[in-house]
Amino acid sequence: MATRARHWRPGMAGAAVLGLALTACGGAKVGGDSAAAGGSPGRCGTFSLAVNPWVGYAADAAVVGYVAEHEMGCKVVKKDLKAEIGWQGFETGEVDAILENWGHGDLKKKYIDQQKSAVDLGATGNKGIIGWYIPPWIAKKYPDIVNWKNLNKYAPHFKTSESGSKGQLLDGDPSYQTNDAALAKNLKLNFKVVYAGSETALIQSFRDAEKNKKWMIGYFYEPQWFFSEVPLVHIDLPPHTAGCDADPAKVACDYPVFDLDKIVSTRFARSGSPAYDLVRKFRWTNTDQNTVARYIAVDKMSPEAAAKKWVEANPDKVRTWLGG
Repeated sequence: MATRARHWRPGMAGAAVLGLALTACGGAKVGGDSAAAGGSPGRCGTFSLAVNPWVGYAADAAVVGYVAEHEMGCKVVKKDLKAEIGWQGFETGEVDAILENWGHGDLKKKYIDQQKSAVDLGATGNKGIIGWYIPPWIAKKYPDIVNWKNLNKYAPHFKTSESGSKGQLLDGDPSYQTNDAALAKNLKLNFKVVYAGSETALIQSFRDAEKNKKWMIGYFYEPQWFFSEVPLVHIDLPPHTAGCDADPAKVACDYPVFDLDKIVSTRFARSGSPAYDLVRKFRWTNTDQNTVARYIAVDKMSPEAAAKKWVEANPDKVRTWLGG
């Protein structure tokens, strides 16, 4: 989710979290020796994946990790990390790949252009959409609400104990890329951003709002399996134009459509690991991701079982990733 840009800027505490998170996950550090750095050319060794906190990303990691382990013999190490923390791991060799990057032009500039510790491996095939959404029942009963210019008229209905005199705009995980506070301010909307804390909490809030006809407006995104359960309705904010969000403090336009991409460490790109080619060739669709994400979130399958089911049902796609 969060561009799902996620403007999360840790300081020294963030660096400490990185060390703790990676230590807790265990496994050899990539780059520490020939085995850890992907082994000799053609041999995989340890393959370290950052896993960001939304189920769509978990689906990416499940499938790529499953193929790497079962088709290439890699030792796959998954590390649950917030977006920017994962980027910090490129320089130390503790993270090989981020499989779903949502924009993050600031991080690309820092780690790819300036530090040269990371490489952009191109699109995943997924199209990322971020925006403000409401439960279907509200849009059906009050159709003019989908135009942002009418939001203030309805703001009192969205008030909560956490938003005070303003309407509540519910966001998800605080690490998600979001311009929402600036948008509310610059569009002069009487709303306050409140964080649900996680993707799961955000989904449950939307589910409850639709079931019990409660007033709710919140940040949400695609690809996301939940739309097949509750077809949330998008609020039309001012259209995105090139450069309209260049200054995060002054942004007054909707989010762009993101071509989600893959980022890997420079040392991983030079390692000769077959897992590098797997990540480079990995492409699938929003439907593919949503299928695996639903296996995990709704059917309660383990990521391993969900990946196995999808891989066995899609041998032709997997074959293209393996170069066959």
